[in-house]
Amino acid sequence: MTIVAASAVIAFPGNPQCVVAVFLIAGLLQVILGAAKMGTFVRFIPYPVVSGFMNGIGVIIILLQLHPLLGHPSVSSPLSAVLSLGEAVRHFQWQAFALGGLTMAIVFMVPARISRVVPSPLIALVAGTALAWGQHWDVATIGAIPSSLPRLSMPGLEVSQLGRIFGLGLALAALGCIDSLLTSVVADSLTRKKHNSNRELVGQGIGNMAAALLGGLPGAGATMRTVVNIKAGGTTRVSGVIHAALLLSILMGIGPLASHIPMAVLAGILVKVGVDIIDYRLLSLASRAPRADFLVMVVVFGVTVFVDLIVAVGVGVTLAAVMVAVRTARQCSVSITEVEANSVDQRAEEAIQLETEYRIQVVTIRGPFFFGTTANMQDKFAAMLGTKVVVVNCLDVPFMDISAVFALGEIVEKLQAAGIRVLLAVRSDQRESLEKLGMGKYIARKDYYDSHESVLAAARKLLRQALSAPASIQAGAVS
Repeated sequence: MTIVAASAVIAFPGNPQCVVAVFLIAGLLQVILGAAKMGTFVRFIPYPVVSGFMNGIGVIIILLQLHPLLGHPSVSSPLSAVLSLGEAVRHFQWQAFALGGLTMAIVFMVPARISRVVPSPLIALVAGTALAWGQHWDVATIGAIPSSLPRLSMPGLEVSQLGRIFGLGLALAALGCIDSLLTSVVADSLTRKKHNSNRELVGQGIGNMAAALLGGLPGAGATMRTVVNIKAGGTTRVSGVIHAALLLSILMGIGPLASHIPMAVLAGILVKVGVDIIDYRLLSLASRAPRADFLVMVVVFGVTVFVDLIVAVGVGVTLAAVMVAVRTARQCSVSITEVEANSVDQRAEEAIQLETEYRIQVVTIRGPFFFGTTANMQDKFAAMLGTKVVVVNCLDVPFMDISAVFALGEIVEKLQAAGIRVLLAVRSDQRESLEKLGMGKYIARKDYYDSHESVLAAARKLLRQALSAPASIQAGAVS
């Protein structure tokens, strides 16, 4: 979001009103998305994706604190932190390292019964800051903090720039929605509660609109700060209110006190946060978990750490969706039999097989019929030479997607071109959907049947007509 916001500033040099308009539109779009109930789609993010995201966040937090723990400025990325770690270790500052060590000792070793009353991060923050201040240690601190409220800013819309303003606002809104909802999912996994995604988007949108009018940057849910809050015992809305009130009080005058907090102390606290956010539950099941799920987690983890958080979620959801499609396709059986066998008609059908010399074949599709199963179905139709009538039985198909419908149409067209009559057994609701999607172009209304018995009876009748007709017109009888 920072990159897109910076792009907006660059896109409108010397025109802060347009920049404010971008941020205002971003907030407005978030409110609209929340009101349209679009936030509910976050429920479809698979757990391995969330787990990989959490593990990646945990490792990122830890890696980014290594340099401040050693007394050096923070680095911009986890990869940079790893590559420059050797140099940082050789030139570490012992005072910063001592503060970081003291902080980690407190946050890791303070008993839970004490931390429930006074959070261990707060104890470490006060103790580390007091030690550095009292000993006059020369360590990096937060530094000067602004101590005044911003002035009201009004947006400006230029017709010639409207497209660019809306595009940047849409990008910010989308990123903010994804970031906020992912943060909410992580919070749910830690608190065992359930957030309201749509209300979250509306709230974020209102906040961003207010920030825009005050000349501020648009924001979103902050995963790292949320985890720090939860681990410190803040699991209700009160913690958010206190957070906002404290930030406001810093702006109103207590900023000089906060400016003395050593960066090494904050780094030590965040290392504990990084350790806590790692999903040990799934990692402990690494040898027993399904390989596909564990692979999704590992991929999301790697992309989160070394590429980008939002990209990682996109990759993870896509990979998980592909694997679900593969699994679902495997559950769909496409079988070709001379006549559909069952306990009632088995003897009669065996007799018909011999009588017709396999000139009636039934294609039975069971399970979801979608793009993942069409290739399997097309393979089954490859060897039907000599067949006069083909029955496609879709009565046990719970749903069809448009890929399956198009594939079925192409197969019917090929069979008809070879002089094979095609009958289709479908439910009435399926028939309506197929006709709406253009299947009537391939199969006439009279060739639809709503039961297994009726379609097989029709196939027998057509074959008898074909066999009793003179050889010169048999092809026309079944075309």
